[in-house]
Amino acid sequence: MSVQRIVIVAGETSGDNLAAGLMLALRERRPQLQFEGVAGPAMTAAGCVAWASSEQLSVMGLFEVVRHLPALLGLRRRLRERVLADPPLAYIGVDAPEFNLGLAAQLHQRGVPTVQYVSPQVWAWRQGRVRKMARTLDLVLCLLPFEKRFYDGRGLVAEFVGHPLADRIPLLPDRAAARARLGVDPAATLVALLPGSRRGEVERLAGDFIAAAAWLARARPGVRFVAPMANAAARSVFVAALKRQRRDGGLPQIELLDGESQEAITAADCVLVTSGTATLETLLCKRPMVVAYRVSAATHKLVQWFGLMKAPFFSHPNLLAGRAVVPELLQDAVTPERLGRELLDWLEDPRRVAAAEAEFARIHLQLRQGASGRAAEAVLALLDRRGAA
Repeated sequence: MSVQRIVIVAGETSGDNLAAGLMLALRERRPQLQFEGVAGPAMTAAGCVAWASSEQLSVMGLFEVVRHLPALLGLRRRLRERVLADPPLAYIGVDAPEFNLGLAAQLHQRGVPTVQYVSPQVWAWRQGRVRKMARTLDLVLCLLPFEKRFYDGRGLVAEFVGHPLADRIPLLPDRAAARARLGVDPAATLVALLPGSRRGEVERLAGDFIAAAAWLARARPGVRFVAPMANAAARSVFVAALKRQRRDGGLPQIELLDGESQEAITAADCVLVTSGTATLETLLCKRPMVVAYRVSAATHKLVQWFGLMKAPFFSHPNLLAGRAVVPELLQDAVTPERLGRELLDWLEDPRRVAAAEAEFARIHLQLRQGASGRAAEAVLALLDRRGAA
């Protein structure tokens, strides 16, 4: 067995960035380490040899996974065979739990140390997964403090490492500088639209986000809109939705940005955002937000029928605060008028905005732990205990 290799598999953009940070922190402590696996551009730039692209794991929803299941199972089989043919120091799955946990179980059975970086949302739904995780994972690296508390006493070793976004985003974001970079007048009212990074979620939400902007523009003339696009696929879907809306008339001007989400969020007075990592980014930039989410009707029905959802909230701000700090709209509640009214409420209530900013600052400090370094130390401690490094 090579004593220098770690196989690391990440799903989508956020996982790619997390994995790259962990790789750099590990190599800083053990320069001889080499990395291979399923990688995105950030991991590749950090030195990971890519066996496949992390974009292949960007699938959301129960029925959406089923549609892509043959390809995902084929990829997992090839990975298993390749890893077991030359076992590494460890296997690290970054996010993408539906894919990574199954592969980790197969590798753990053959003696490969297994780590999951980013806890699956077992505290929110399908809590029975914890029992299998305890049998097949040696370590879970948690980004959020309540996740470790959930695992304690359930037979699973978990470490709270903090969130890299909290380390990277300044405690006091410079709104004036962000507006200057985007060419936004300091006195303008600006709303940022973040419809997501996965094609499916953008398809389900783009039309309502654009129509909500139109509603708000009528209710409060002069509001300016920017929409940072996470990738080319998201942009193509959003542009198509803009064209459909334009045919219906009443479309306000929405400036599309390539990336630049942090600048757009920081510059904005309020943000309309899809549930996910972007809600945490918005929190860390200390901006009020309205959170929306919609999955396929079949997935939503299944979750309802089997009572799979256990958490009282689904957005990062409310989960971390333990209370409803920002509006959350799910499925049929996501309508242009409702989204627009919630945005308008933020724009017209500065005292509420100030209270939210104070709560976000408190949470930011809690999450600012030097996450990549702490995650690397936890992984190396595991390997040292196993005599693998």
